[in-house]
Amino acid sequence: TGYLAGTGRPTELCQTVENYYKAQDLWGIPIEKEALDFTEVVELDISTVKPSVAGPKRPQDRIDLDNLKTKWGQLLAAPAADGGFSKTESKTATVHVDSKGGVKDTIRHGSVLIAAITSCTNTSNPSVMLAAGLLAKKANALGLTVNPSVKTSLGPGSRVVTDYLNKTGLQAELDQLGFQTVGYGCTTCIGNSGPLDKGIEDVVKSEDIVAASVLSGNRNFEARVHQSIKANFLMSPPLVVAFAIAGTVNIDLATDALGKTPKGDSVYLKDIWPSGQEIEEAMNSSLRPDVFQRLYTGFSDQNPKWNEIQSSTGDVYEWDRESTYIQEPPFFDGFSPAPRDIVEVHGARPLAIFGDSVTTDHIS
Repeated sequence: TGYLAGTGRPTELCQTVENYYKAQDLWGIPIEKEALDFTEVVELDISTVKPSVAGPKRPQDRIDLDNLKTKWGQLLAAPAADGGFSKTESKTATVHVDSKGGVKDTIRHGSVLIAAITSCTNTSNPSVMLAAGLLAKKANALGLTVNPSVKTSLGPGSRVVTDYLNKTGLQAELDQLGFQTVGYGCTTCIGNSGPLDKGIEDVVKSEDIVAASVLSGNRNFEARVHQSIKANFLMSPPLVVAFAIAGTVNIDLATDALGKTPKGDSVYLKDIWPSGQEIEEAMNSSLRPDVFQRLYTGFSDQNPKWNEIQSSTGDVYEWDRESTYIQEPPFFDGFSPAPRDIVEVHGARPLAIFGDSVTTDHIS
């Protein structure tokens, strides 16, 4: 109920939730072990929990952050059947970033070309979003920058995120590193990253470079994020900012420098990682129930361009027989409350037979 109240839910709703859980004997944490009879008790040694990323091809492929550099070298050389890329030789190429005045940059296997703080999962967590902003603030103070070949973006899942980033002054810090808000909702994580700079994409294809993306989404199947980027790693928003600064996934952030100050001093992740106290202070100063109430009231009026799109009204969707995007499925033709007789199916053939771990992303 603390969460519900903190996000602007009505008092009567919070009280209803509390009453329900008390009636179910689920309110609070039992003090005595005998208070509840659990079907299974799972013990977790907190000391075994480590910062991690996932990739480069599946969300379940977790890699300890301090092992990423070693693992990347192994994956680069491993055959495709083992989740690798079959690259045994290093590759370096010079690119001209046309969208940034033709500035030169160097890319190689493992270079980060897309860094995106995306709407799915993580932007509902204020602590990691504010952590990303605080990390950006410290990076800016030390004069760190993002490589020109990295395409950066921020796609919050809610306007509340924009509100508390603006209130704390952290949106300006993210903007300075290139993480401007590009929209709300699904962006890079569903493939809506937009094109890479043409000069970069041409070199990636011609030199067959295994480039990388880093994003705070929850899907990283091949070609989902961008068809020219083969390695995609999922991570927290502050790590997205850190890897954008590093410009490569071929790095051990525990021991390798992210970059250098204008004076040439090395800067490490530990130098710019925000403390728990800093994050808590930012949350306390910016998160208020009235913000949620204000931004969620009249939500449909906040996007006039969307509202201007002509559409049908009513309780039932009006299907367009001329649409090439969506058509009414035939499963409910002749549907009635009384079940129809079961009939035999003749001449049916499978359209495709797949092995394990094949998703709709791979099929489409």
